Amino acid sequence: MKDLFSNHSLGYKQARPNYSIQIVKEILKHVPQRNFAWDCGAGSGQFTQLLAPYFDQVVASDISEAQLQQAPYFENVSYQLQAAEQSNLPAQSIDLVTVAQAIHWFDFDAFYKEVKRVLKPQGVFAAIGYGLIEVQDAAVNSLVQQLYFETLNGYWDSERRYIDELYQTIPFPFNEQAVAEMHLQYQWSPQQLLSYLRTWSALKHYQDKNEHDPLQSISNALKVAPEKLDVTFPVLLRIGTV
Repeated sequence: MKDLFSNHSLGYKQARPNYSIQIVKEILKHVPQRNFAWDCGAGSGQFTQLLAPYFDQVVASDISEAQLQQAPYFENVSYQLQAAEQSNLPAQSIDLVTVAQAIHWFDFDAFYKEVKRVLKPQGVFAAIGYGLIEVQDAAVNSLVQQLYFETLNGYWDSERRYIDELYQTIPFPFNEQAVAEMHLQYQWSPQQLLSYLRTWSALKHYQDKNEHDPLQSISNALKVAPEKLDVTFPVLLRIGTV
């Protein structure tokens, strides 16, 4: 599992979109027992905090201590520094395993072996993510698309393709359940949009090798954009049982 976000943990927490309760409710339709959940690659707890009200106990794990230190406190949540592929959880102890916007960094074979070890016989696995942002303002959206597909072409880690392919090409050795189509929708200020774009790993790779600021054209366009921008992300969600 790669760790690309430790050095920017606070910015990542502040700038990344929040998940909707609708996603959690869609997953919970398939979860018969709610004693113990494990949120892998939990980062700063963005998805963990949505699980906490529904389970007796939640373990949230990540390989980034800096990210975990940004996570919110809950009495029933235990944050643990460990790799998703090798946990210290007891066998057949978990009702739900979740991974939010992280599974594309995992060693699939090792991770799925661990998931199947810890899940109860009626346990559920859910991979959650979100795809490329779409900005309703056509001019700004065109520049974001240009940044993503042209300027940063060759700077994305190879694993990013799983996001582009909407998680449909990740290995998924489970009995898959049908899910509703969903989107995350927000109204962001121009500054929020820029802050989000700065969390892109490819942007960091680009800046390491170039002096040019790849966000300059978007920054200029945002000076004449509305104070609030409607932005949408497609939700990626795959749910399976053992």
